[in-house]
Amino acid sequence: MYNRADKEIIRRLAAQVAAIAVLPVQDQKRAMWRKLNGRKAVRPMVMIDQVCWNEMNVADELTLRCQDVECRSYEDSLRKTIYQWHHFPVDRVVEAFVRVPKAVSNSRFGMTVKEEIAVSDPTNDVVGHHFTNQFETDADLDKIRMPVVTHDPVETARRLEAAHELFDGTLGVVEQGCDPGYLTVWDPISFWMNVESALYALIDRPEYMTEMVRRMVKGYMSMLDQLEEQGLLCHPQPLVHCTGAYTDDLPAPGFDPNRPRTKDLWMFSMAQMLSTVSPEMLEEFDLDLCRPLFERFGLVYYGCCEPLDRKMAQVRKIPNLRKISMSPWVDEEIGAAAIKGDYVYSRKPNPAFLAWPEFNEKAVREHLQASVNACARHGCPLELILKDVSTVKYEPQRLWRWAEIAMDVVG
Repeated sequence: MYNRADKEIIRRLAAQVAAIAVLPVQDQKRAMWRKLNGRKAVRPMVMIDQVCWNEMNVADELTLRCQDVECRSYEDSLRKTIYQWHHFPVDRVVEAFVRVPKAVSNSRFGMTVKEEIAVSDPTNDVVGHHFTNQFETDADLDKIRMPVVTHDPVETARRLEAAHELFDGTLGVVEQGCDPGYLTVWDPISFWMNVESALYALIDRPEYMTEMVRRMVKGYMSMLDQLEEQGLLCHPQPLVHCTGAYTDDLPAPGFDPNRPRTKDLWMFSMAQMLSTVSPEMLEEFDLDLCRPLFERFGLVYYGCCEPLDRKMAQVRKIPNLRKISMSPWVDEEIGAAAIKGDYVYSRKPNPAFLAWPEFNEKAVREHLQASVNACARHGCPLELILKDVSTVKYEPQRLWRWAEIAMDVVG
């Protein structure tokens, strides 16, 4: 199916990943993630994700050489795995298999995004957006359709056959269902309306926004029902929002590996657009309305960039809650005092330290140490999750050094 040169490239890279995956440290990291996610941490865990890969290529380590499009996709993933292992491994686990996604189609809510894009660096996929408001009348609510999920078993079989041709003898091949864990109503709403229009609508037309969210939750519930009924959910999950998903608390009793259920999985949700609303409004417009989604999953990770330190009384009401994001804009002492040992304190260090004109190692160390100290004072299980790294000023060594400092701080 593939030309000899492409196959040789893939198999050589796969052999390197396989050698990394069998190192004893991988099992050690899995065990530590399970301890952390069980709220009995050995030490704070560290992850790096959502990296500006366009600035990372050193000595052609990331240069793609395959010709076939499918091979290039695998090559890209393998090269990034090897690169990260060599330069900023932190606590990411390298697995001895490749995941082959099932050919699943999802109509979602039937909406398209209308936007203008501003580009500052054409090599970077991080761009600026200006979204057009598509929800101004009552009739516009009917634009939200119920998702339809379908599976193409013939294409899934083709993908698996192709993967076996490429990887047999080096890495295992795992058929991967859909990971539905990322379920938020407010990110899509911000794309369909723009943030300003949506926030004004919360004040001027609260019933309208409540109905919009209710329709979306109903759609998500239908989507999840279809995935369960057709046996299209994934298991296990490799990550939950850039963090290790390894846990002894999942899957739930009665688990069938051929037909995973939502209660066997993590869910991730957030309401970044509601950063500036009151705690009571967060509860009214997100937590209460999304409760059916929280209830059907085994474990829940809540939050992203929105500051939740002063909304913990509301966040604590989320069913099955296990991890809570503490963004760069929180008061860490208040957040840690509110979380205590009840949940994982998922700290998001500020990626801006990597974008300063000069990389300040002392400032990075103090920033990370403040998180460790606050969590130690209040008994919080801690993870440091560096993400949304838009630029390192084309100095990838900054990221490598950040990783070394972080591991030193938590060690």
